[in-house]
Amino acid sequence: MKGLKTFYICTECEYKTSKWMGKCPNCNAWNSFVEDVEEAAPTTAAPKRISMIPANEENRAIGFHELEIPDYMRKSTGLSELDRVLGGGLVHGSVVLLSGEPGIGKSTLLMQICDALGGTRRVLYVSGEESGGQLKLRAERLGVDGTSLYILTESNVENILKETDKVNPDVMIIDSIQTMYAASVNSTPGSVTQVKESALTLINKAKGAGISVIMVGHVNKEGTIAGPKVLEHMVDAVLYFEGERQQAYRIIRAIKNRYGSTNEIGVFEMTDKGLLEVENPSEMLLAGRPKNISGNCALCTLEGTRPLIAEIQALVTPTAFPAPRRTTNGIDYNRMCLIIAVLEKRLGLKFYQNDVYLNVIGGLRLDEPASDLALAMALISSMTDRIIPDDLIAIGELGLAGECRAVSNLEQRVKEAARLGFKHALVPLRNVEKRKLDTEGINVIPIRGIYEVLNMMKSKD
Repeated sequence: MKGLKTFYICTECEYKTSKWMGKCPNCNAWNSFVEDVEEAAPTTAAPKRISMIPANEENRAIGFHELEIPDYMRKSTGLSELDRVLGGGLVHGSVVLLSGEPGIGKSTLLMQICDALGGTRRVLYVSGEESGGQLKLRAERLGVDGTSLYILTESNVENILKETDKVNPDVMIIDSIQTMYAASVNSTPGSVTQVKESALTLINKAKGAGISVIMVGHVNKEGTIAGPKVLEHMVDAVLYFEGERQQAYRIIRAIKNRYGSTNEIGVFEMTDKGLLEVENPSEMLLAGRPKNISGNCALCTLEGTRPLIAEIQALVTPTAFPAPRRTTNGIDYNRMCLIIAVLEKRLGLKFYQNDVYLNVIGGLRLDEPASDLALAMALISSMTDRIIPDDLIAIGELGLAGECRAVSNLEQRVKEAARLGFKHALVPLRNVEKRKLDTEGINVIPIRGIYEVLNMMKSKD
């Protein structure tokens, strides 16, 4: 079509080129170019500038003592698990980007937020993907009352802002930012330029009018948020909605949060009535744990301020291949290889003759070093076919010499283990030497290294 121009743009730095390139010459990012199409704008058209300062008002520097705190800084979303991730609730005038795989339950979560907020705050739900009838059907299935909830099926940002001025909502939900477009931008919806400009317009409206905005972001095949990388820098918080669609449990994790910790998680269970909060995820993760089975060990990991009891399972079997297989689920592959190398060198276990399979129950991903000791014990247990007592939990980091190093917040971890009925806890000796722990209800066993764990296992009867 005459007047259309095709080019490629880098999603990391927005560098433009007339042809696709594998590596961006500006920011050196690989495979970051996406195709974009825009219509040539008239040469006489002046570029539109977006500002939070109303027309005819002077923009000036303000002294710190002149700044005023809004009437309320945070407001609960009605879902305590989501409030935990956000740092205590939805901040006045903040912009939150919620992303996740298709079908994971993002729209369900948003509709439940609308129901929870409807009693005290006015909510505007803007959908660029579904009709009003589809939203009504989902709301009835979830039992959403709809009081103080307004639905707008629109993709044009300018029209959305006009309707926002009429409704004057406290919270606005955009589903999704990739379907929005600004008429002043001559490119297709979902393109890098459109996503950036649409998001900037909505963010400026949120900051200027004091509206809390929740945007839904699509993810691409690599698992990252579609659109420009700058989108994540523009918003106040970035939340990932994780989980396997075949499993009932979902996890919300904060990747960025200007108003709280980025390590907190919220746990939900997907049911036919929507998402239910899981207030005690440790019990959920340990449900159905097998008894008197080798290759099974419990540990306590910290997600922000929340201690979680998780379960590691290891399966070590003789290999039928020249190179043994190594498979992990929920544990970094390189970390597993490092622990296996330590056990081969320090304990003389012949893992090079066996296939190794590792799994973390419940879909959790263990990234902190405090899970090393439990991982090593599960591998030793499966390799030697010796059973780890069901009431024993292991907490500690392993060094390359096989020593057990200190971990943070050990007392909080031990208390969580005692609350769930564990009677014995293997912990690093260094933690016990530094301070006296409150170990009521649980026997704390300090160890120096991996050499001492064999005494904690028992042979099969």
